[in-house]
Amino acid sequence: MIDPHILERHGLKPGEYDRIVGFLGREPNLTELGMFSVMWSEHCSYKSSRVHLKTLPTTGPQVLQGPGENAGAVDIGEGLAAVFKIESHNHPSFIEPYQGAATGVGGIIRDIFTMGARPIALLNSLRFGAFHAPGTRRLLEGVVAGIAGYGNSIGIPTVGGEIAFEPSYAGNPLVNVFCLGIAKQSDIIKGVASGVGNAVYYVGAKTGRDGIHGATMASAEFDDKSAEKRPAVQVGDPFMEKLLLEACLEVMKTDALVGIQDMGAAGLTCSTTEMGSRGGAGIEIDVALVPQRETGMTPYEIMLSESQERMLLVVKRGREAEVERVFDKWDLHAVHIGEVTDNGLLRVKNHGALVAEIPNRALTDEAPLYTRPMTEPEYLADVQKLDVGDGSRLNGRPTPVPNDALFALLGSPTVASKRWIYRQYDHMVQTNTINLPGLGAGVVRIKGTDRALAMSVDGNGRHCYLDPYRGAMLAVAEAARNVACSGAKPLGATNCLNFGNPERPAIMWQFAKAVEGIGAACRALGVPITGGNVSLYNETDGNAIYPTPTIAVVGLLEHADRVVSRRFRDAGDAILLFGEGRGELGGSEYLKVAHDLVRGVPPALDLDAERALQALLVQLAGERLLRSAHDCSDGGIAVTLAECCFDTGGIGAEVSIDGVHVAADARVNVAAALYGESASRVVVSVVPDAVTTVLERAAAANVPAHVIGQTGGNRLRMAVAGQIVVDSGVDEAERVWSSAIEQAYAKRVA
Repeated sequence: MIDPHILERHGLKPGEYDRIVGFLGREPNLTELGMFSVMWSEHCSYKSSRVHLKTLPTTGPQVLQGPGENAGAVDIGEGLAAVFKIESHNHPSFIEPYQGAATGVGGIIRDIFTMGARPIALLNSLRFGAFHAPGTRRLLEGVVAGIAGYGNSIGIPTVGGEIAFEPSYAGNPLVNVFCLGIAKQSDIIKGVASGVGNAVYYVGAKTGRDGIHGATMASAEFDDKSAEKRPAVQVGDPFMEKLLLEACLEVMKTDALVGIQDMGAAGLTCSTTEMGSRGGAGIEIDVALVPQRETGMTPYEIMLSESQERMLLVVKRGREAEVERVFDKWDLHAVHIGEVTDNGLLRVKNHGALVAEIPNRALTDEAPLYTRPMTEPEYLADVQKLDVGDGSRLNGRPTPVPNDALFALLGSPTVASKRWIYRQYDHMVQTNTINLPGLGAGVVRIKGTDRALAMSVDGNGRHCYLDPYRGAMLAVAEAARNVACSGAKPLGATNCLNFGNPERPAIMWQFAKAVEGIGAACRALGVPITGGNVSLYNETDGNAIYPTPTIAVVGLLEHADRVVSRRFRDAGDAILLFGEGRGELGGSEYLKVAHDLVRGVPPALDLDAERALQALLVQLAGERLLRSAHDCSDGGIAVTLAECCFDTGGIGAEVSIDGVHVAADARVNVAAALYGESASRVVVSVVPDAVTTVLERAAAANVPAHVIGQTGGNRLRMAVAGQIVVDSGVDEAERVWSSAIEQAYAKRVA
């Protein structure tokens, strides 16, 4: 029996070790133990989550590739496919923010071009601790610089994203990165090894000691010794990856490949065993042939290294020289390190001597699968209680007057403009970007066609903390709604599920409920899950993050020139509200900012109403009837209307909305009317001559629609139940919103 301390260092339980012995029929050596440790880690095996993920909808007429490959793919017409995926790099980014974020970008890009697609767009979803808390600035600056440094250098635009600040993420920031590419459907290639005698090639950068046990590190909680894990963070080289991208796409055009896979988490171990397992084949390699940038590397280190910018190829017999010429042209290593066999084993040699022999399926399909115990969190019943009364006082704080509340919301880091962040990203490289960051969903044209793709990434940890089922549904709905607001029909989704320690029953309950909510919303809205990522053990010293399922949705615009953004276009346009407000303040940004409360029940969601609203938005945009569209989310309709006025040169608006009455009180709750975050609502503007047509279309679609005001002037005026409660200059409000993050940093520097 191996020393228990060695098992603990490898993240393996005694029962798992017994399973390993059973598969091998003997005790494993240290190299084999290391290979099992990374492949059976939570990060690679999904041993706590697979039983729940199987319930998600993953098929549909538009789905070309669902979960199980490097990325998912959907049909976008004309023989083309949109290939996309989202993944996390949370743990590495906490330890080393720049490289953690940069290599997260590099990894997700490789997942896309590994499928034969050219990457054309990046998004990111970020979470940090409270904005002014110690450590937040270092993490934020490092992560943003890492994302920019990699994406800008490789020449792929970052076209949007989201970011939020909450105390629960202080010890465990979230860095979720999304990439989308375009491929001919006929050119999609998969990560499979087959054909006995076919050559196995290692291509790309040399292998070093960086990233060893990165997958195991990402499958454990943090503590006060987490900084010691810095060597487990990889180091990226975007210029090397650019060469690798071009070389791989070129060699794919030769039809010389059987399969290809990125050496991401678990490095050479993962790529060899997964490709062999998918193809029902074995693979034999000699690690002495692997290009190495450090001397004296052991087979253990070579097999577990997560050095970046490396790929594994299976090449058709007789085509080896052709492949080598392509990589030589791009000045990259392409080394024949092994062959495909028919025995289903991964056999690893070192200078011809056997150092590991493991059945591929034991490392992949036969990894442990746990149905972990689940218990509803004890805190839930208490935090869901919220009595706003007439809203005059909450949590010991008086309700601010509406003007002050609006300015406080516009200046809160989660709502305020993220221009300080996205201006560091190159969003115009490749010249496909149509909708600029900050104006709504990211939109990129599909060159050679009249079409465009829209994408949005969304999630709300507060909502999921208060009700993971409803919060997850709301995340799916918001991402799809943002895509529909741009005029695109949602086609598919990918998810990144960020949670705490699954061995705690309350965390596992949150996870299961969130997956259930995602499934319900995706089925109702017709956006199947094509793949994604699970990131567990996001907690430090026993303090877990908010449960945070992040959802990215991709949609198709039939006509790229009909894209819609959030900005009002001209004075004199009519402002309409689709959907109805119910004054729901549970989990709202208003409660957090004005009263320092995270309580209540998240907004209700009628999935039939949401589906009808999204279909209406796509129809109206296609008929050029919408001048602008912006969904109501953080900060409610008040913040939404303000944001519609921003970046317009000062176009104002005057609106009147219905009041919200408190059940036991006849008085109108103005705060609930202005800042409630009821779902399935969108503010649109239309030319006056189109109002009747738009209202008729909405009535036919059974979507509530009302004219609430008109654009014009240079002030933002809002009335509730006929009484003006907000009256502010657009320039003044925009100044607060646009400069909040930069000014906060300037004060700290001073």
